[in-house]
Formats: sequence, C-alpha cells, structure tokens
Amino acid sequence: MNKELLRRLPKMDELLDMDSVKKYLKDSPRKMVLESLRETLDYFRKSILEGAIEDFNNEDIANKFENIIELHNKSKLNRVINAAGIVIHTNLGRSILSEKAMKNVIEVAANYNNLEYDLEKGQRGSRYSHIEELIKEITGAEAALVVNNNAAAVMLVLNTLCENKEAIVSRGQLVEIGGSFRVPEVMKFSRATLVEVGTTNRTHVYDYENNIKENTGVLLKVHTSNFKIMGFTEEVSLEELAVLGKKYSIPVVEDIGSGVLIDLSKYGFIYEPTVQESLRKGADVVTFSGDKMLGGPQAGIIVGKKEYIDKIKKNQLTRALRIDKMTLAALEGTLKYYVDEEYAIKNIPTLNMMLMSKEDLKKKAFKLRKKLRSATENLLFNMAEDYSMVGGGSMPTEKMPTYVIKVKSDKLSEKQIEEMLRKNNVPIVARVYNGEVILDVRTILEEDMDIIAEAFKVIGENVI
Repeated sequence: MNKELLRRLPKMDELLDMDSVKKYLKDSPRKMVLESLRETLDYFRKSILEGAIEDFNNEDIANKFENIIELHNKSKLNRVINAAGIVIHTNLGRSILSEKAMKNVIEVAANYNNLEYDLEKGQRGSRYSHIEELIKEITGAEAALVVNNNAAAVMLVLNTLCENKEAIVSRGQLVEIGGSFRVPEVMKFSRATLVEVGTTNRTHVYDYENNIKENTGVLLKVHTSNFKIMGFTEEVSLEELAVLGKKYSIPVVEDIGSGVLIDLSKYGFIYEPTVQESLRKGADVVTFSGDKMLGGPQAGIIVGKKEYIDKIKKNQLTRALRIDKMTLAALEGTLKYYVDEEYAIKNIPTLNMMLMSKEDLKKKAFKLRKKLRSATENLLFNMAEDYSMVGGGSMPTEKMPTYVIKVKSDKLSEKQIEEMLRKNNVPIVARVYNGEVILDVRTILEEDMDIIAEAFKVIGENVI
C-alpha cells in the first residue's frame, strides 16, 4: 500500500501546472514556490512511510502546499492583540502610533520626499529642520535634536560634553533601563568617567559640590522612572543642581526617560516631571524617549540650550545615531497633537488608553463579554474589576482601575487557553492569574473584539 501511494505522488511539473500553484507563481518568487512544493512532497512521503496517511488526493496536496507557502510568506514581525492591560508593553512594541503618525509614515515611505532638501531655497537641507521648530514650540527649548533612542541620546550628550571628563551622578540613580542595559555602561561607551556620589537612598548637594574638579564635565541627573525607593530618602532637586551648575559653569544634564509632555497628576496619576518643567527648572540639556509616554515611535529626543545642542549636532556620532525618514514622519505626526492638550489625549492611543474613564472601560467590557458568550457556550466569561499597568519602565507603582473578562473552562487549563490564544492566526497576549485567563479591555481595540471572539469560538470547539 505504501509503494502504491508513493507512486501516486505527482511530479514537480504536474504540481506546477495546478491552478493553486499558478496563483502563487504570479505573486511569489519562483524559488519559494519550488521550495514549498518540495516540502509538501516531503511531508506526504514521510507520512506515507510512517503509515499516517492511508489515502490522499490533489486537493489535499494543494491545501498542504498553501499552508506551507503562507508560512514562508508570513512576516516574522507580526501584529498581536494586547489583552494584557499593559499600555506601554515593551515586548509588544510599546506605543501604538496615532492615525496622523501612520498616515505620515505611509506618505513618505511610498514616495520621494524632502528629507534633506530645502524646497524654498532649492538646495540641500537638514532632516532635523522638519521637527526642531515643533519640538521647540511644545517644550520651550532653545534647540532640539532627535536620534534613534534615548540610550543613544544620553550617550551622545555625554560624549559631546563630557568625553575624557567626569560626569557626577547620584549613586541612587544608576539604573538598569531594561534588557541588561545600564546607565554606567552607557556612560562608559560615551567615554565619560562616572563619579558616583551619595548613597543609594540619600544624596545631598554637598555630595556633588565636594566632587567637582577641574575635569568635571557635567552634573547628571537620571530620573528613576522604572523603580521607586521608599522610606528614609533624599535627593538633590533639579533646581539645586542648576544653581550648583551655574556657580561652577558646569552644564546640568537630566535624563527623564519617558517623554512626558502633559502633567498627568492633573488626571489622578502620580507626579512625573515633564520636559517643559525640567527646562524651566534650569536643566541645560534634557533627554527623553519618543515611544513611551509621549506615544510616538522609538526615538531619543535631546532638548536644551542652543550652545550645547549645536555642539551635539556637530558630533560625528550624530550621523551614526540619526533617525530615518519614517521615524521622523511618525514623530512629527505625534508631536503635532501636543499643540493642544485635549487634542493629544483624544488622538494619541497611549494617552487615550491611560486616561480612559472607568465608565468607558465598563462599556467595553460589557461589549466584549457579549461577543464572547455569543461565540461559544463551552467557556465561562465573567466580568470583574482589576488593575492595568502603564508599563515601559514608567510609573511602576501606578495601578489604573480597569475592567477585565476572566475566562475559565472545566475541560481546558488556563495554560492551554493562553497558549491557544497566543498561537491564534492573530496572536492574542493575555494575562494568567489564579487559574484564569484575564483579558484587560483597556488595551483591547474595538477592531480587536471580533478577532478575539472568533479565537474563542475555535477554542470552544476544542472543549469536549
């Protein structure tokens, strides 16, 4: 029987003549089609020899071929649905771009553009001119520069202002910023010499002043956005550091991490320093991220006094760390919302999710639960109150009240359900806690709901 089935396997020329294969030859590389056909034949040969297949027809072969070539065509970087309730989820790409940002990216990616061309003068221009005036308007800075991420921004600033010099920083601010990247290591690559002062929990002005020497390049302040030290603590304020910097003519650099441009304490959140406030308090240079609480693409934004920003622009590292046209387009689209605070909150997904009212979250939860219960009766879906997290190393102690759908089954474990969701055609990332799968509606988009319902319909069909 095995030999008979093996003899029935079509030859490559016959496979290439099949309509389903011809369809892919029009849109896919011929090499990929041939490789997928070979994998298809190998699958059937192996299955026949192992006795796993007792019969097959051309439709079976066509279906297997389509599954294989679709896997080859599928991008490794895929869309996922964030049902975990972590707004700035580092593992899931951090902030979702706004509509204006996405339109800008598509426009410049699909067409030639004036990235480094001055249309008014008809000559070469600077890519930074498209964004600098906007950043200055929003932050009140004298000048601005954008590089590819905030770690690069810190390194570039220190390399420019502090190469072969000393950078004084509080011991309690030597943070690890994720992925084992640490502030001291970033400083080392900038060729600045780190001078730690104070203790983990308490640092005073005199700790800085007692360590100032002729070779001191900058006074550095790092905002510890990804952890909090509670209890017997003291740190030097930015105003105090600015006074000290002026006294000794040493620039004060502050890395605030997340790019907060709106005072969120007005909306019930804990206080986080805004870029505008840091500049008003006397920082000479401020660095921050574009893809965290600012809600834009990955970028490191440097703002401050023109004399220092001009020096940074001339650093040869600036070219190596510069942003591309798509990042620039996305950042401009995001920042334009910040001209008006209400407009920004309404249109920037990160801010909108963070500031969504409890009543609106409740409505979303009711809507999702209804869809899920209509999709399958083989799983239990209960609505409950819970907490979301900001994420992205921002506001680590902040818990945002939310509504969730808790999923449970008598037949499937929570791990099985979570895995099936994660391996869905559009992967769904959820939380697992106390024997239940939890879907937090804060980070679930309206257009995600039908996809989630369809995924649970399939899961329900597997409940026996």
